Amino acid sequence: MWRTGGAPAREDSTAVSDPAQRTARRRRYLMCPPEHFDVSYSINPWMNPEKPTDASIALLQWSRLRSLYLDLGHDVELIDPEPGLPDMVFAANGATVVDGRVLSARFRFRQREAEGPAYLEWFRENGFRTHEAFWVNEGEGDYLLVGDRILAGTGFRTDERSHVEAARFFRREVVTLDLVDPRFYHLDTALAVLDDDLIMYYPEAFSTWSRGVLRSLYPDAVIAGDHDAEVFGLNAVSDGKHVLLAQEATNLADQLADRGFTPIGVDLSELLKSGGSAKCCTLELRGEPAR
Repeated sequence: MWRTGGAPAREDSTAVSDPAQRTARRRRYLMCPPEHFDVSYSINPWMNPEKPTDASIALLQWSRLRSLYLDLGHDVELIDPEPGLPDMVFAANGATVVDGRVLSARFRFRQREAEGPAYLEWFRENGFRTHEAFWVNEGEGDYLLVGDRILAGTGFRTDERSHVEAARFFRREVVTLDLVDPRFYHLDTALAVLDDDLIMYYPEAFSTWSRGVLRSLYPDAVIAGDHDAEVFGLNAVSDGKHVLLAQEATNLADQLADRGFTPIGVDLSELLKSGGSAKCCTLELRGEPAR
């Protein structure tokens, strides 16, 4: 029915969560301060090196995001930023972590290649079981865990062959989704996980075939319109109750409130100049290290 990364298909369970029972679950995140943030090259349609950036504003906006996580009761680990890696702030691209197991990132563009080893070293130093990726994949930019299933993006960054690698390593079903709009070059720019059985997404970012897959798996998904997608409203982070998303995505915020979530608008306009928002800055650490 749909392409998977090679793991056995699990029985589909898409029951809608009861909005009256939205419950925040404590999360553990990895983040990287944007001390070296800049747009000095262009590898996506949002990046314009001729447009001025301000690292101090980026750091202030990022710090507010981190403070929100802490205020909500979540744990935040930090990785030291490295000079010459201005996009290292986008921690979600650094790896994928499920059940304490880490699939390293392998970046498509040479400008970001060194980020993969930097994140991998952090995970090894902190006792996680790691697998050094063979195929190109850009971490949680293109791998999103929804309950027991991993949704996996391809088309612009992550090689579809990596989906098989991920399925074997994590021992999870991996569902391939084709991205077709270069503005939404990572899956996490076009789709967000709200809870174990609920997502929100922008249909136009996906191939016709992939839209059918998403409709089948998540018939009650929240659907984003053009404006909310273009302001990166889908590059959002949910703890099951609170959803942190771009403050300009007001239509999505209304829909989320109607579903029983608490939307929290964030301003990451400086980081958006490089094509990233809340989710891009946030890598979830699922499970405990193997030590």
